[in-house]
Amino acid sequence: MLKDFVEYLLNLRRPETVEALGNTYSTRSLHRLNVEHDVNTIEIQSLSGLVDYIRSNFDHERPVMIHVESPTKVNVFDALNDVNDRRTYIKAKALLPNIRFEQFMPREAFNVMLQACFVGSPSKEKVLQVIGSIVEENSVTQQDDGFTQRVTAKQGVATVGFENVPNPVSLKPFRTFVEVTQPESDFILRLKEGGQVGLFEADGGAWELNAMHNIKDYFEKQLADLVDSKKVTIVA
Repeated sequence: MLKDFVEYLLNLRRPETVEALGNTYSTRSLHRLNVEHDVNTIEIQSLSGLVDYIRSNFDHERPVMIHVESPTKVNVFDALNDVNDRRTYIKAKALLPNIRFEQFMPREAFNVMLQACFVGSPSKEKVLQVIGSIVEENSVTQQDDGFTQRVTAKQGVATVGFENVPNPVSLKPFRTFVEVTQPESDFILRLKEGGQVGLFEADGGAWELNAMHNIKDYFEKQLADLVDSKKVTIVA
């Protein structure tokens, strides 16, 4: 207590600024009082919710920027203030199913995942047809030249048939917001003994750029008038 009192008395006699080597220094810690405080960011799971929020002018009517951070994340913030800071008002994070890439799984689990988590297409139907022809208990034999696998599978009880496994296969998994078109990308479909099936990504991540472009297009259409009037800026 006495120490604090002594420091207080010393500070009263100490100058507020000191000049040294051509620079001005403060001898006291200063805190700005009229600073803008951070806001509690609203978190939602849809792009349409962002559009509704921006059009509502609920918090303010200042211009905002929509930043498409990734295929699953979008932020809305205002311009830099006088201390070069931004305030994020609302952000959207896509609600996505659990899709297992880069690993093998039992045929039944793979079948369910493909039907529940991928957009319908001829390629999807072909993969389902191939997977459905496999008989478990190590009954699958393969001929593989690195590009195409030929799988021998039992048909019924006594007959044996052949199914070509297409590689690469183009599929549309649900990997971004449901309001936009799911990007199509190539996958390598692999089979191994025991009825194990795996999907391995083969597009080098190009689908992410396509998904972000689709999200930007969505906002440009839904907020066209605000974009034209410079009230909304979109970056992806």
